[in-house]
Amino acid sequence: MKFTCLGKGGGFHYPPCHMLETCGFRILFDFPLDLSALRIFSPVPTCFSSSLDEETPSCLGSDCQKGEENEKPLIANDLIYAEPWYKTVKNLHLWNAAFIDVVLISSPMGMLGLPFLTRMKGFSAKIYATEATARVGQLMMEELVSMHMELRQIYGAEESDFPQWMKWKDLELLPSALRERILGKDGGELGGWMPLYSAVDVKDCIQKVQALKYAEATCYNGTLVIKAFSSGLEIGGCNWTINCTKGDIGFISSSIFVSGHAMDFDYCSLKGNELILFSDFSSLDATENLDNDFSVQSINDLSPPRNNSNNCEEFTRSLLAEDNLEEREKLAFLCSCVVDSVKSGGSVLIPINRLGIVLQLLEQISDALDSSNMKEPCIVFSPHWSLRLGSAVHLLQRWCGDQNSLLLLEVLMYSVNLRTFALTFLSHACMSKYFMLASSLFSGLKLFDAELALLPFKPMAMKVLQCSFLSGIKLQNVQPLLETLQAKFVLFPEELKQISFSKANSFSLLCYSENETLHIPRLKESSEVDIAMDLASQFHFKKLKQENISVTRLNGELSLYHGKHRLLSGNKETRLKRPLVHWGSLDVESLLTALSRMGIKATVEQGMSDCDRENVSLVNVHEPGRAFIEIKPASTVITAGDENLASLIFEAIGSIVDGI
Repeated sequence: MKFTCLGKGGGFHYPPCHMLETCGFRILFDFPLDLSALRIFSPVPTCFSSSLDEETPSCLGSDCQKGEENEKPLIANDLIYAEPWYKTVKNLHLWNAAFIDVVLISSPMGMLGLPFLTRMKGFSAKIYATEATARVGQLMMEELVSMHMELRQIYGAEESDFPQWMKWKDLELLPSALRERILGKDGGELGGWMPLYSAVDVKDCIQKVQALKYAEATCYNGTLVIKAFSSGLEIGGCNWTINCTKGDIGFISSSIFVSGHAMDFDYCSLKGNELILFSDFSSLDATENLDNDFSVQSINDLSPPRNNSNNCEEFTRSLLAEDNLEEREKLAFLCSCVVDSVKSGGSVLIPINRLGIVLQLLEQISDALDSSNMKEPCIVFSPHWSLRLGSAVHLLQRWCGDQNSLLLLEVLMYSVNLRTFALTFLSHACMSKYFMLASSLFSGLKLFDAELALLPFKPMAMKVLQCSFLSGIKLQNVQPLLETLQAKFVLFPEELKQISFSKANSFSLLCYSENETLHIPRLKESSEVDIAMDLASQFHFKKLKQENISVTRLNGELSLYHGKHRLLSGNKETRLKRPLVHWGSLDVESLLTALSRMGIKATVEQGMSDCDRENVSLVNVHEPGRAFIEIKPASTVITAGDENLASLIFEAIGSIVDGI
């Protein structure tokens, strides 16, 4: 069994991608798109950007200076003015798509790159996703194609299959921050960029997807039994179990124990698997974005639950209260900011495509507006958070100069506790004081993506509220969860090893890194087989001479059904009389004694094999007939003219060594 991390992703919108090889099959987990990379492109044609102040700098922090020391801060005209290409998993293009057998999709975001894969030559894998993920993912892909076509009308179609901006001489002219987003830190990600798929590609892709309900079992090739269980992250989001003859495997994607809009994280259904593949990197994003002013709760503050029948219930109760309260307060705070902006005469743009969050905000904002008795407000939920596609671009162009308007912008900061400054804001009468407070709290964090997103619309008088939402298992809950699942082995990201585990575990930890193949130890010492009753009744056990075990011989048909070996009675009747296979060392003196008891006279001489040049023992049989026995270290050959005499000699040998 082998496991390869093809990419650790980048949060909710860009989940990780992995390849698992087991039972002779290759299983791909998710195939997302890195849509944050769209921010290197300009969302507007050159004629619009010329009206902007070209000298207006953008405060991008230290990230602007990663290239040359004297490099100027980015401005809007530094962005690429061309039809966008889309960044896929950087290492998957090195694999042959024809060799992939199964694709498991854990969320709608993990599905957005799938048409690139399904249109590849030779691809024939079976694709599984939950019903909600398949439907939402289809809508998102169709919407992405539609928004992209709007940009194509502005820029026009590419004249060649290789755009000008991807040529090396042009890449070298780009600012270092943009060049790194294209090539990656190691310079090897250029091959992951592709022109967007078509509506026909999306249709063909969806036809290849088999939709499943939660906990519904499906069997691939009679070998792999696959089930999906709720992850709590998003509507339709799931984790996976794979049962096969090599062992039982559980796959954990980004998960939330208690969700306000989806089914809760069903981790109890993952208990009892020999192997857990842990693929929730949200804690890594949190630790990378933390300043010294913030701290993560120690794992020692949460003890693993006791091992009893109420394990799952006790563990859930210990985690739910804080997470649920924090998310509710966060949504209530965002809702209050929206209402205050509308009261001041402004408009609100919410470019968030988390379906569950959108539904919750719609409900709370509607209730707040109904109770405020205002005039009709202008609050727009736009479909794309990158601020490069769709209606968000046009609305930002219109509202960016309005100081009373508000933009809710999602950033990747998972562990920042908004409750701390949300309550502070509620005690202030002036919104500007809150934004000063929020700015100071976020000043120590990496905000390059947020600044890059807003770059084409600067200078901005519009207020920008940067927010984040819970996107996975919190750092302090990882080890208690894994202890609860009681697996034999856990595959865990190398980057999180030192952060998450500070004491001994009940499981063996196998750490993996990006683009490295990890060989997994055998999960089971032996395999099980179901034997038909009529076949089992024919057993005649024989105790071996050299080992303290009993064996029997049988004849049947071995089959594999729903991940289990089954032995059924064969169609043909066969007589199982004498042993067909013998093993063990044949002692010559013991053989002479056995032959003598049967009335067979024989003598021994030492010789050398002509072909193998190895020592052999030669036994000449004189009475009751002539025969010759050649005893080698690995085999024994009987030569006789009389079949009955040969059978007697065979029986004598069988009485000395083990056979079946």
